[in-house]
Amino acid sequence: MKIAFCLYKYFPYGGLQRDFLRIATECQARGHSIQVFVLSWQGEKPEGFDIRLIATKGFSSPARYRHFYREVGAELVSNPADVVVGFNKMPGLDIYYAADPCYAYKARHLRSKAYRLTSRYRHFSRYEAAVFGADADADGNGHGEDSATEILMISEQQQPLFQQYYGTPEQRFHLLPPGIDKSRCAPPNRESVRREFRQEFALQENQQLLLLIGSGFKTKGLDRILLAMQSLPEAVLANTRLFVIGQDDPKQFQREAKKLGIAEQVQFFSGRDDVPRFLQGADLLVHPAYSENTGTVLLEALVAGLPVLTTANCGYAHFIEESGGGRVIDSPYQQSKFDRALQELIMADTRSLSEHALAWAKTADIYSLSERATDLIERLMPAWRAG
Repeated sequence: MKIAFCLYKYFPYGGLQRDFLRIATECQARGHSIQVFVLSWQGEKPEGFDIRLIATKGFSSPARYRHFYREVGAELVSNPADVVVGFNKMPGLDIYYAADPCYAYKARHLRSKAYRLTSRYRHFSRYEAAVFGADADADGNGHGEDSATEILMISEQQQPLFQQYYGTPEQRFHLLPPGIDKSRCAPPNRESVRREFRQEFALQENQQLLLLIGSGFKTKGLDRILLAMQSLPEAVLANTRLFVIGQDDPKQFQREAKKLGIAEQVQFFSGRDDVPRFLQGADLLVHPAYSENTGTVLLEALVAGLPVLTTANCGYAHFIEESGGGRVIDSPYQQSKFDRALQELIMADTRSLSEHALAWAKTADIYSLSERATDLIERLMPAWRAG
């Protein structure tokens, strides 16, 4: 098959982007030809991928996305693909990989009523409806508020929300297991990796290193972490550091850390390729996200043997409870609960949490996302074309 993948932006350190690359690579390994449409591509280009960069036009994101959709549509009319797989919501997709949460729910519960009068809202709500609408248009392309798009779900908790707002038929949803990169698993020499890492960053063995990984520091709850650190007893805070890794502008949070008097305890890093070393060198992954469809980094921490402190609104938070490898703050979020939990975990012996996480990771089905997604792409496509 010739498979066309559509996503607005590719960069090496985004969760959606890494999932796309693993799925596309698996498809290629099975003999399919890969075409990719993007507005921008950062990093190395995989050998054999036909990557088409769509020229950016428009002053706003919605305008640029509409231009992208029109240009891709024109390309596919003149040079059709057997199946079109999207990693962002847009019309005309055969398959959508649901990495993002329900926009309709967020717009109604996390935004003001005035927001729903904006052109931005009209754009994103229309593009979401083009994927999740109940039935196909008369032309079968899903260009209106109805759709025939098959949906690859990675968060079970989001499906009822899409069905609530769009009436999407059950049979169009296909739940995938997580797709954790086994390079994140604890290596046999994990103790020496940890020792060398902590020597490199001048960390004493009794110092506690907190770790936040993820692009979009606000969404991931970095402000909540800074407040919790500031609430620590003085002696505990003096012995605690936070490393923040991700593709985002840190200036706002650097100012906040300075205002709270903890700037010396916080260090920022851009996205990087040696994340497994950080997972071994840290003592606790902190991830009090405001909204998180899945939270792949939570599972990456577990398979590395790193205890996790997160919030219940992360799609993968239930794995933390199942594994016994950390603690989950219930919804609705209360800062005081997170503050207490952070202090308790910093001051506790967390070796048992690490052992539980490692034992669970040996048998859990959390590694096969790309294989299962490719199975579905191969299984679903012939049925449409035969019809």
